[in-house]
Amino acid sequence: MPKILIIEDEAAIRRVLTKIISEENEAYHVEEAEDGLLGIEMIKNQDYDLVLCDIKMPKMDGVEVLEKAKKIKPEIPIVMISGHGDLETAVNTMRLGAFDYISKPPDLNRLLNTVRNALDKKTLTLENKRLKKKVSKSYQMIGESDAISQIKNIIEKVAATDARVLITGSNGTGKELVAHWLHKKSDRAKAPMIEVNCAAIPSELIESELFGHVKGSFTGANKDRAGKFEAANGGTIFLDEIGDMSLSAQAKVLRALQESRISRVGSDKDIKVDVRVIAATNKDLKEEIAEGRFREDLYHRLAVILIEVPTLNDRREDIPLLVDFFTKKIAEEQGTPVKEFSAEAVQLLQEYDWTGNIRELRNVVERLIILGEKEVTKNDVALFASK
Repeated sequence: MPKILIIEDEAAIRRVLTKIISEENEAYHVEEAEDGLLGIEMIKNQDYDLVLCDIKMPKMDGVEVLEKAKKIKPEIPIVMISGHGDLETAVNTMRLGAFDYISKPPDLNRLLNTVRNALDKKTLTLENKRLKKKVSKSYQMIGESDAISQIKNIIEKVAATDARVLITGSNGTGKELVAHWLHKKSDRAKAPMIEVNCAAIPSELIESELFGHVKGSFTGANKDRAGKFEAANGGTIFLDEIGDMSLSAQAKVLRALQESRISRVGSDKDIKVDVRVIAATNKDLKEEIAEGRFREDLYHRLAVILIEVPTLNDRREDIPLLVDFFTKKIAEEQGTPVKEFSAEAVQLLQEYDWTGNIRELRNVVERLIILGEKEVTKNDVALFASK
């Protein structure tokens, strides 16, 4: 249940705001504070999903409330409420981290849209935090082969820049891993990294997913919704399998890269975004361009830096390290003792044809841990690793 705090010294306006918000959605739990001091105390002691705060108040004005609240709980979206003469101040609060501002008397639709969008942003922020904690443990680049060392070297040079990167390679080679390393080592690491699997989203929905939409823009669009580019603002967007993106969506992505602006489906309003774009594909984009399925101008915008991830067959010397890593990781996930692999077992694994690359190796290691002896032997590999 979303919790909303209204900080407003005028009781009549507090009542109006509470009534409008509560009637919009019965799930909203609205609390009130009659001045900034009380509001700050409530923010300290409780968790709120959204704060609406008047700019002009006795004891503590809205700007001070905003600054203090952002220090206490920086993830809370704060919407400023401004009188006619406070508009310049309201605009300035955006630079201090306010989500938006609403003029008095509040316009019903504007108020409700702002509330919905702010709550959506809070949800995305919390989800990004959860994923980033997971990422720090889950994404490690294992290997010391020349090919992997070269990729690590490129990442070290490129990560701190805003240069766009196109990652190519077969399925299962670890393109997503490279993208995460680029983000983690960049100056944007504290901001969100939003992933979009372009192949998994129907072509008729990809534009809405990337750029958002406004209410009524198509069947099922029952409210305004921010897209992935807005969610990634200040951070990184990872467009996985970009070779499967429709030409119309490609045109909009190209505009976003050229102008750093996007517009939601059904809207002619431009939204400025500051996003680093990393893309990946398992397709030959030059061949796709020749066949008319991919825009050449978009390719050149994306491929400022090219990173080709090798197949596992091209980095067999990394297999012992990968087996050791997966063995420990699987044991940790399953809460079981770590199994050892004999040298002969690992050597046999190095001789296999790994058409499914790293993903396939991980599955085979897990199968051998489950079905193999106390120490996984060459015979176990012969019995259980075959496809």
